[in-house]
Amino acid sequence: MSVPYETAPYEPSESPESPEEHLARLLGRALNSFELPDDTLRRLDCALAHDGSLHSAHHSAGLHRETYRHTWLLADGSALTLWELVHNTSPGSEPQHEVYVDEEELRAATARLPLPADTPDFELPVLAQLSPIAAPRHTYVPDGSADHARRLLRRAENADRPGAEMAALLATAAAHQITQAFGRPARAGRAGLSFSLYEHAFLLRGGEEISLWEVEHTATPDGRHMCEVYVSEDAARRAMERRAAQIS
Repeated sequence: MSVPYETAPYEPSESPESPEEHLARLLGRALNSFELPDDTLRRLDCALAHDGSLHSAHHSAGLHRETYRHTWLLADGSALTLWELVHNTSPGSEPQHEVYVDEEELRAATARLPLPADTPDFELPVLAQLSPIAAPRHTYVPDGSADHARRLLRRAENADRPGAEMAALLATAAAHQITQAFGRPARAGRAGLSFSLYEHAFLLRGGEEISLWEVEHTATPDGRHMCEVYVSEDAARRAMERRAAQIS
């Protein structure tokens, strides 16, 4: 049986927790963590970011009850929430922690607590709005994304390609998606000249989204394929226009 966590659930730590560390702390202090469905735990294996906040509290006659909402952003763009119930069984006793997958289970567990039902003068309601986690714009795949970013930047031949700062940021990429952008430069130039534009979208471990735009083209003196990478779609399309104009 797990030992109840002995300090405040949200005591600041010296460094930010990863989603895995946050989940491990939650499960480690919850007495009923073994009851969580296996499917829920498997989904949390691909968590990319997390947020937690106090949802409500009730203190009365030496007894207390707090509920916390823990939300993880998953690699597929969905969010998963667990509810934590913290309470004591008698005045002055150590807090106990329980965790539930939905609010219905949380309400049923809360109803079993020995707190007076009608003591409004002593109730201290505390409501905290969970910081919203924006839904990702893309459907991401966690598949060697940091390495993919390194290879993309390495093959870029343009002098104004993203530099060391962007490379360091993308080293934290946890998932990515590649999509082809449609549209061609106004001047196609010589026969056989080709341009392709791809968006490489990266989801970082903190939940931030970053896109790089790759131009593949044959607008070179010998017709060979060339790769260029830019930080915005506009910059990439302007580069396509310049290349087409130079070679026509």
